[in-house]
Amino acid sequence: MYNPSVSGGNASTVAGSRLFLYEVQGLRQNAETDQMNNPIRKSGSVFITVPYDRMNQEMQRITRMGGKIVSIRPIEEVGTVNAAEPTPITAPVVAPAEAAAPAETAPTQTNNKPMTQAAPKAAASVPINLYKPNSPYVGKVLSNEPLVREGGTGIVQHITFDLSQGDLHYVEGQSIGIIPDGTDDKGKPHKLRLYSIASTRHGDHMDDKTVSLCVRQLEYKHPESGETVYGTCSTFLCGIEPGADVKITGPVGKEMLLPDDPEATIIMLATGTGIAPFRAYLWRMFKEAERQKNPEYQFKGLAWLIFGVAYTGNVLYKEELEQMQEQYPDNLKLTYAISREQQNAEGGRMYIQHRVGEHAAELWELMQKPNTHTYMCGLKGMEDGIDDAMSSEATKHGVDWIEFRKQMKKEHRWHVETY
Repeated sequence: MYNPSVSGGNASTVAGSRLFLYEVQGLRQNAETDQMNNPIRKSGSVFITVPYDRMNQEMQRITRMGGKIVSIRPIEEVGTVNAAEPTPITAPVVAPAEAAAPAETAPTQTNNKPMTQAAPKAAASVPINLYKPNSPYVGKVLSNEPLVREGGTGIVQHITFDLSQGDLHYVEGQSIGIIPDGTDDKGKPHKLRLYSIASTRHGDHMDDKTVSLCVRQLEYKHPESGETVYGTCSTFLCGIEPGADVKITGPVGKEMLLPDDPEATIIMLATGTGIAPFRAYLWRMFKEAERQKNPEYQFKGLAWLIFGVAYTGNVLYKEELEQMQEQYPDNLKLTYAISREQQNAEGGRMYIQHRVGEHAAELWELMQKPNTHTYMCGLKGMEDGIDDAMSSEATKHGVDWIEFRKQMKKEHRWHVETY
């Protein structure tokens, strides 16, 4: 059995009170382990207690010994740990990793209590299905503004609805349903479509009486006839006039909620109109009127948006984003992947997965922090490319990316909404 003392330092002392329990598999006999007095398991897991200030060294040692770290758990109480029987853990599991974050990004401690990742919001605080399809809220369109600038393609609109005549309220990261006017080819009312909300809970007017959407008109060629087909609901919304009534349902969704922790790291990966929930996040974090409205939430962490579009003219909310970055350069990073104007390292088009690959080492390091949340929103096709980009980095640390991602999901730190 691999002895905790091998990691260096006394894990049971008060000075080493920030302890982490490593579950390791695959340790093998080699020149380094041959010098140890302790037998090495050839199968199954071994458990190693590591003080915080030795995490990097121990991960490097395990890698040299051919081991794979399956998980890292914070140990809430100091005491002697039996390596054969892991101490019961009450704190959330930290994502498995082979490289710990450096001192400035590793888990921090306040009042001698270990830091844990932000917990999901209590169910009671998240409104769900206040209005259903059989009794929708009917709100008026207040504005319908184009978002695509010169040089961009397609039609994308920012649409704001009045909520003052009902009780429709929401939080950042949720969606609402829209039931378009008219009937389908069978004479039945159209079914609702869900759209991510692009405004904070206070709305663009900061009066708690509006909700906004970012909608692209769907347009594609029919695979058999070749004729152009336009999306029913998106066309309805993109062409709607101020003053018109719209049937709204919801809100729905708990997958994309923003943590309450003002010191969290928020990584946002977006393509196209997938920017919608991230606009809401960034307003809540950095808009001056929002900060005044939310004295209990003053964001001090790091927000990093990696945004993939076709042309510069398709960088939605560009002026807003860059103004916030200018005001908070230490807290907001913007990275664009503009496929038709930029080239990747191989000379091909620059897609979001290429930008993720370029920054994979830094992203990986940030993901080791227990209060880092990663969000992905946009076209479903982006998922595989991002997995590939991060898999390469994880492999360098002896970690299986897919298992790591699953662990983040269990910890409510990996959030995906793609379509």
